[in-house]
Amino acid sequence: MWSDRQVAMLRAIGVRLWQPPVAKAPAEEAVEVTPAPVVEVAPPAPVTPPLRPEPRPAARPSQASPPPPPAVVELGAVSGLDWQPLREAVAGCTACALSQSRTQTVFGVGHPQAHWMIVGEAPGEQEDLRGEPFVGPAGQLLDAMLRALSMSREAEGEPAQRVYIANTLKCRPPRNRNPAPEELQRCEPFLVRQIELVKPRIILAMGRFAVQALLRSSEPIGKLRGRVHRYQGVPLVVTYHPAYLLRNLPDKARAWDDLCLAAAVAERAGAGLSPRA
Repeated sequence: MWSDRQVAMLRAIGVRLWQPPVAKAPAEEAVEVTPAPVVEVAPPAPVTPPLRPEPRPAARPSQASPPPPPAVVELGAVSGLDWQPLREAVAGCTACALSQSRTQTVFGVGHPQAHWMIVGEAPGEQEDLRGEPFVGPAGQLLDAMLRALSMSREAEGEPAQRVYIANTLKCRPPRNRNPAPEELQRCEPFLVRQIELVKPRIILAMGRFAVQALLRSSEPIGKLRGRVHRYQGVPLVVTYHPAYLLRNLPDKARAWDDLCLAAAVAERAGAGLSPRA
């Protein structure tokens, strides 16, 4: 290896010395760097507060659906019923608005084959509570009148000495008001069937509404009593209602005459004789 001084002297005299090329450091290979893909990141969505449910409009109070129209009792629907099915039909009757205010129905009481049938008007408060016609003071008066004729409302015994008692209405009108014509009409098939089952020899109609239902007459009791009428071929005698007699004591004597007339008619019917008009 030539020293630097020697090389400098040789260059000075014009002698070029061959020197091996100085190895250069290998150039770094250019590495193509693929830029990372730019991923665009969407800005975060603004935070929206949760939506509160809109208040629902206050529910309107539901209006009660109107009650179904009353079921009219057809005569043909009860004409073939025996006592127990007929009683059940009366207990489930909704033919008029009285079914909504009654405590219970008042079907009837007495001997089912009695020779006498007594038809009253409508149940009162005591009848509505007990489910039996003619109770309370009016019923006590009626029982006393029947005992005077050796008659009773008992369900057993000799039919000739028994009565069957029923009302034109089987439900009590509110506050003991008078029966409405529509109520009488819708309840009539039950009474008709009761009369058919009893087959009485005499009917005693007590009070104005019983007379109107059976005789279709609006005449006063005073003009209709004292003679024999007919209902479906059955002799019928008109008299005052016991509740009326409690307020009008002088008419008790007339009511007694009516019972004696009814007894005479029933006796003649039992003997096969036509009742006197």
